[in-house]
Amino acid sequence: MRRRDFVGGLIGAAAWQATVRAEERASIKRIGYLGLGTPAGSATRIAALRAGLNSLGYIEGKNIVFEFRLANTPEELQQYAFQLVALNVDVIFATSSTEVGAAKKETNTVPIVFATHADPVGTSHVATLAQPGGNITGISVLQSELTTKALELLKEVVPQATRFGAVSSPTVPSHEHTMRAAEAAAEKLGVALQQFPVHRVEDFQAAFVKMVQARIEAVFVATSSLTVRSHPELLAQLALKHRLPTMFGARDNVVASGLMSYSPNHLELTRRSAIYIDKIIKGAKASELAVEQASQYQLIINLKTANALGLTIPPSLLARADEVIE
Repeated sequence: MRRRDFVGGLIGAAAWQATVRAEERASIKRIGYLGLGTPAGSATRIAALRAGLNSLGYIEGKNIVFEFRLANTPEELQQYAFQLVALNVDVIFATSSTEVGAAKKETNTVPIVFATHADPVGTSHVATLAQPGGNITGISVLQSELTTKALELLKEVVPQATRFGAVSSPTVPSHEHTMRAAEAAAEKLGVALQQFPVHRVEDFQAAFVKMVQARIEAVFVATSSLTVRSHPELLAQLALKHRLPTMFGARDNVVASGLMSYSPNHLELTRRSAIYIDKIIKGAKASELAVEQASQYQLIINLKTANALGLTIPPSLLARADEVIE
C-alpha cells in the first residue's frame, strides 16, 4: 500500500469516528433538574426520577445527561431557571408549582414536566388538565381535597383544640388556593386558623415562637419545596420542641420526627413523571399530554413523637394509617 493511500485511510477513519462521536453526542438528551432545597433533602426525589428513567431504557452518559440546579432561595431558583434555558436543555423537570413558576418565567418553548404540582390549572400553568395547551405538563395532586382531609385528621388527634396555626410559603404559586381550602376546612371544623408565613429556612424558628405566643394548639404545614426539601428535619424538631401537634404534607417530615402527614407518595409520582419526559424526548408535545392526577394518598403517623407529646392517637386513626413509625 502506498503511503499516501495509507495516510488517506487514516484521515478518513478519523473523520468517520469524529462523525460518529458527534452523532452520539447529538443523540444524548439533556434534562435540566430544577429544585428548591438542599442536596440531602432532594436526594430521594432525584433517585426516584433516575429510577423511572432507567426503567424506560435511559442511562446517564449514554443517552441522557442531567443538569442539576438546586437553589437555596426563590431568587437563586429564578437564576438557575434562566441558566437551564440558556443551556438549551431538552426538558426541564420542575417538581412542584414553585419550580414550575420559575421555569415558566424564562421559557414558553422548552418543555417543563412536574411531578407534584398542587394546582396547575388554578395557577394558570396549564389551560386544562386534559389539554395543557402550552409547554408544561405532568402529575398533580388534588390540593384542595388534600388540605381539607389533612385538617380533619389533625382535628381527630386534638379534638379539643380551637386554634390552629398554618405554616405556609407565600411565594408558592399555589399558596392562595391552598390557604382558601384550609380556611374553609377550619371553619367547617369550628377552629380558628391563623397563618404564619415563611419565606426561607431562617423563618422557621420565628414562626413557631410566634405560634406559641399566639397560643396555637395544633399546626398544619402547607406542602411546598421549602417545607419539604429544605431541612425537613428542622420543622419536625421545632414542632416537637414547642410541643405542637403538627400535620405535615410529606412523609419526609414525619420520618424526621414529625407527628403525622397526609399526602400522595411523592417518590412514586416523581418516578412516574419520567413517562412524560420519555414521551417528550420521543417527539410528543407537552401541550397535548394530559395532566395526570394522583389518586392514592397515605396517612403516616409517628407514634414515638405522639408519645413524646403526650398524645393518644385514636385507635380508629391508627387502624387507617398506611404507615406507623414506632
